[in-house]
Amino acid sequence: MNAIEYFFVLDRDTLHAIAARACERIAPTWPLDRLIAVNPLWERRHQPWAEVAEQLWRRAGSRLTLSAEDYRQAWASGAIGERHLQQALAGDSHGWTLQHLLQTLQSADEESRGLPLLEDMADADIALPGWPTLITQQIGQCCAAWFDESQADWHVNRQGGLYQAWRQAMQDDRGLSVLSACPELGARIAELPPQAEVALELAVQRLGLGADELEEWFDCLLLRNLGWASWCAYRRWQARQGSGDDATLFDLLAIRAAWEWLVDDRQRKAGSRWDNWRRAWQAARAQQPSSSWQALQLWQRAEELAWQERLQQLLCSQPPQPVTQAPLAKVYFCIDVRSEPLRRALETVCPEVETGGFAGFFGLPIAYTPLGTCATRPQLPGLLAPQLMVGDSSGDTSRDTELAERRQARLTRQGRWRLFERLPASGFSLVESLGLGYAASLLGRTCGLLGAGQTAERVAWKPAEWQRLRPVLALESAPQRVEMAARILRAMSLTQNFPPLILLLGHGSQSANNPQAAGLDCGACCGQSGEINARVLADLLNDVQVRQGLVGQGIRLPAECRVLAGLHNTTTDEVEVFDTQALPAALAPSWQRLREALDGAAQRARQERAASLGLEHLVDNPERLLKALHRRANDWSQTRPEWGLAGNAAFIAAPRVRSRGLNLQGRAFLHDYDWRLDEGGTVLEQIMTAPMVVAHWINLQYLTSTTDNGRFGSGNKVLHNVVGGHIGVFEGNGGDLRIGLALQSVHDGQRWMHRPLRLSVVIAAPCAMIDQVIANHQVVRELVENGWLHLLRLDEEPGAPLQVRDARGWRLLN
Repeated sequence: MNAIEYFFVLDRDTLHAIAARACERIAPTWPLDRLIAVNPLWERRHQPWAEVAEQLWRRAGSRLTLSAEDYRQAWASGAIGERHLQQALAGDSHGWTLQHLLQTLQSADEESRGLPLLEDMADADIALPGWPTLITQQIGQCCAAWFDESQADWHVNRQGGLYQAWRQAMQDDRGLSVLSACPELGARIAELPPQAEVALELAVQRLGLGADELEEWFDCLLLRNLGWASWCAYRRWQARQGSGDDATLFDLLAIRAAWEWLVDDRQRKAGSRWDNWRRAWQAARAQQPSSSWQALQLWQRAEELAWQERLQQLLCSQPPQPVTQAPLAKVYFCIDVRSEPLRRALETVCPEVETGGFAGFFGLPIAYTPLGTCATRPQLPGLLAPQLMVGDSSGDTSRDTELAERRQARLTRQGRWRLFERLPASGFSLVESLGLGYAASLLGRTCGLLGAGQTAERVAWKPAEWQRLRPVLALESAPQRVEMAARILRAMSLTQNFPPLILLLGHGSQSANNPQAAGLDCGACCGQSGEINARVLADLLNDVQVRQGLVGQGIRLPAECRVLAGLHNTTTDEVEVFDTQALPAALAPSWQRLREALDGAAQRARQERAASLGLEHLVDNPERLLKALHRRANDWSQTRPEWGLAGNAAFIAAPRVRSRGLNLQGRAFLHDYDWRLDEGGTVLEQIMTAPMVVAHWINLQYLTSTTDNGRFGSGNKVLHNVVGGHIGVFEGNGGDLRIGLALQSVHDGQRWMHRPLRLSVVIAAPCAMIDQVIANHQVVRELVENGWLHLLRLDEEPGAPLQVRDARGWRLLN
């Protein structure tokens, strides 16, 4: 039977509309130099969470839960109890019983590869490694070459677009026919149309797909190359921030569809490859999720309910802790969960210190260009676009020029060797070129014996040179500076009762030989440390003219109050504070007490997390513990320098008195918020549309990287190779671009260090204020009413239970 008999007429506009929707379902991934956490399912938020979970299981085999064994352990340990299972069952319509749920834990996990593609039917005819692997590898290598801008010395022609470059590469590659054991592949490649649109239409027609199948088919294709699809989505995201667009993702979809057509055996008889695929495809489409899959969803929900129960007990079981009437200082941390143990330790060591939580970019919509470089990087959440510029200056233009020239010369010299070190097996060749002296250096780096690594701000500077510089905000208008300062102070709920010292602490991480290091820095600063933002805001708030202007805004910063900036190293829990030498003598005693408190708190925080790093034997020896953490930070063989945001499960927007003294185990994002100071609800609106969404992105990245690391995570960190200089990583020497977290970031080799729970957001504000934000913002409404996070309300009355807001309205937490 001739294949033409299976052709059909499909409206081109319909086909392209469905293809466009498939492309819109792909969320972006950020490059390595500004790596931030991303919810890889972000563009599906208009659907209920349960519906998306079922789609991913059916289409891609992604479970979005842990295994039955993991829940067996949670049940045995009491982390999940019978009451939590009963509560999960109360919201289920499948007629499950507690006994059924317990029985499912005794059976093996059911595996699913999702809906089959035609390439999956062809393995019997191909030499190693198989069609699916070969296709992913070929597309990956082509994309790596096409997108590269800073690593390769030779670049492919980009004028015609990604599809045209792929088509040319296919035509030039004579080895594919041999590797695939498909002699006719070359002839089929020669038939590829030159336009991506035509290729997509041709593949759909010749494979006999109907309009009702295209959404699933396109989704399956893109999920097979989710890494490169996510990079294309990032290009689209960036283009749209500038009111443009980018069609590269459509090209990738056309490439994936064209490959399906290329592996078609062109036979339409019973038993042919195409016939086997059509039968398997239709059968899989009609199949409903198994009882085992449904049971695991209920176990997952039960664990979320167990966490919310513990959270309610903590927040509602004791009255708010009073704070000192005349605090020594107020220290503002980023809301990052790694700040919570240090905040708690600081308040314990020195009760006269108040701590606050605010997004680590400190409300500054800035991009930063370090002196002596041409590199400009954003210092704000990836959801936003920079509006202002910050650079470095010593205050003397001629000196700035001299310093810039010195740094450029050093970077040029260092850059040559650093480029060389990125090459495969460079460790051996570099030793061979430079002699045994460099071998000693390699050994020192391997053992973590060399000095502390430099932050990006200090690379190629001598200490004396760096200390002359400070970040300068390019905003000359005094009214604009005053307006910005007032807006930020209101967002921080800091408009009265100012203590003598205010310390703004950004945070950054420290690790060696880690392509994903930016992912451990401040997500609110687009994968950079928060040092620049903290220093810029401190200078702004210390400016005499700004303070005078703030009086007109109803904010009086006392003349004796000083604002400092610092940096919290989340790998070692050390705190560095800048420009303390400029403090007036009258504040010296206060600063000394704060410095001692910071050091004592850092020691307690290190002791608290020592066990999670395998350093529990050093808990009683603070000096050795700190040295061990320094070694981890500088050891280029260390795959787990710290645990990042593993364990994150809650976002709390409330006055600190509601959580002060509570051990939240480094699992909560803590944002200061007092609704009584929020006239019109504008601050609450900012919190729910920005920090809450960023925390949700972090939470879903950790959830998906844990439950399906093969698709949404980046696999084994030991095998990572950088792609395109900064684009991302391969796991090994090819395949798909890997997104998300490495397995070592969520698992210690024996157990999960992250439990995948949807974020529980707790807000202390009246229902009406919260509902107003939900009504005004579609994104927030989708997250809340479609179950992508759990929204809870903390009542002003101590002891009152939490309330839950979902699509049906408010109700008491069970």
